[in-house]
Amino acid sequence: MIWIQSKSLGHVLTYAITILPLLLTTALLRKSLKYVSRNLGVNGNLLVGMLYAFLCTLPMLVAFTLRFELTTMSFDTIIINTISSAFFEELIFRGFLFGMLYRFTHLGFLPAVFLGSLLFGIAHLYQSTDTTELAGIFIMTFLGSILFAWIYSEWNFNLWTAIFLHCFMNLYWLIFNVDDTALGGIYANAFRFATIFIAIAGTIIYKQKFNIPMSISRKDWWLK
Repeated sequence: MIWIQSKSLGHVLTYAITILPLLLTTALLRKSLKYVSRNLGVNGNLLVGMLYAFLCTLPMLVAFTLRFELTTMSFDTIIINTISSAFFEELIFRGFLFGMLYRFTHLGFLPAVFLGSLLFGIAHLYQSTDTTELAGIFIMTFLGSILFAWIYSEWNFNLWTAIFLHCFMNLYWLIFNVDDTALGGIYANAFRFATIFIAIAGTIIYKQKFNIPMSISRKDWWLK
């Protein structure tokens, strides 16, 4: 049957099996199976996360449309490299590895985000064998992990903000065949950084407008 041979289904099922111990650990640490989704941030407003991410990534979408041609790729490739990867990576690296440390211990933002970001960067080193490229890929993904963790925190631990931002950035990078790795060139990175700037500035402006205090301040950098 076709669905049995689906690479995307296999990818989703493999990740789903992998996170079972993670879900169990979350339940044990918080002594409740009932609130696992809340503790990992997936009970947040999905539409808010989608709208925020779409607006932030508009510079990438517009710029890549003007500069690059759409590529032909399989449904499996799109699902694996965008939706599945974004969801499960954010759940593991931000929701669990960062979130459980930052939300439920006295660790500040920097020590809480370090381990997950380190592993996130290492997890992307398969993309190249060139030493210089590997260094660039690691730095880019390590810093990207910190960004996603910050966004997750500032949007009231709504993991969908990080999931959709991750998903849209991956999607535009993939369908326009910007680069074979996460590194990219000058043009691509100019608009990737424009997206990052909007994501950060938009969050700060939104919170200031509605008098919502920042979740992370200087006093929360090392210990809470």
